Amino acid sequence: MENSLHKSLRKQKRKGFREGWIRGYHLGACEAVRRMASPERQSPLERRILFIRQGFPAIDSGVADALTGLVRETIVGTPYETRALAGQYRPDLVLVMNGIHSFPPEHSEAILRIREQGIRTAVWFADDPYFSDDSAGIAGHYDYVFTHERGCVPFYRELGCGEVHYLPLAVHPGLYRPMAVERSYHSDICFIGTAFPNRIRLIDRLARFLSGRKVILIGALWHRLRRRDLLSSALRAEWVPPGEAAKYYSGAKIVINHHRDPFHAAHNRNSRNLPAESINPRTFEISACGTLQLTDIRGDLLDHYTPGLQLDTYASAAELRERLEHYLHREEERRLLALRGLRRTLRDHTYSRRLKQLLDIIFPSG
Repeated sequence: MENSLHKSLRKQKRKGFREGWIRGYHLGACEAVRRMASPERQSPLERRILFIRQGFPAIDSGVADALTGLVRETIVGTPYETRALAGQYRPDLVLVMNGIHSFPPEHSEAILRIREQGIRTAVWFADDPYFSDDSAGIAGHYDYVFTHERGCVPFYRELGCGEVHYLPLAVHPGLYRPMAVERSYHSDICFIGTAFPNRIRLIDRLARFLSGRKVILIGALWHRLRRRDLLSSALRAEWVPPGEAAKYYSGAKIVINHHRDPFHAAHNRNSRNLPAESINPRTFEISACGTLQLTDIRGDLLDHYTPGLQLDTYASAAELRERLEHYLHREEERRLLALRGLRRTLRDHTYSRRLKQLLDIIFPSG
């Protein structure tokens, strides 16, 4: 009995040492990628920007930090402070993030009064097409309309908006990054997000396969799973802040990214049934953590990543199961894709890159 116990302990020690070495090696490789991707500092644009945040930290902090490095002066405010701050600072631009909750049609006067003062205004919609019924009522209040959803560009132009531009969301690399985390964040497979009906159907079909692995499911409404009995140990908190999400991404071998259904009336305000062609910000956030991502396919995915090289895709539950099985048993391949995804993200998909594009459109001559 004692000899058997010693063998078991030695085996667990070797396994723990190997897992620690693998994670340490991967984190070292991720850090090398991050250092190589560090952007060169540029002289700030001689502009003053008033940025009105929407209240979602992962996006707000990414945009605010990016602007701080790109322009001479950045003022960050809340919707309630907008008119006062615009009058006090006379910015070259008021940039509103999303705006559908902060400046609905009945509260649009603030934006209209700012425009009357000769101050340029812009909105960057981040919930298209899911809340297009709401954004339709406010888009025309701004000089410039930016949307992360490629399929909504014609929609806003048809509404009479003169300056409409497709601008994908991105990642804040200071928030989402590879990191060493405690074992409680480790998993074979992780998914973070609200359990919309299409996501429940997917996980229910995979429940038996997932039940034999270390799985973490985080988000609201997962109690609706039909096969919850098989996955009860996988369920965590209904919501975690961005910093916690980054830890779960960093601790996972594979993260699943399944986009929400734009046509489900109970969870969306998209009565026109506008299509969803663009990838969500989670796509960038997962890859920024140096973890392999398996995602369903959106129309503009290929504009941002190369499947099979920087992440991988699936078109059905059966295909996702096949991909999960494949990559869980191919450590080196999994790590290489994750590192390439990290590199592509830091090179092309940071908020600094996006805000540079936005500013070049509004201030083409600098």
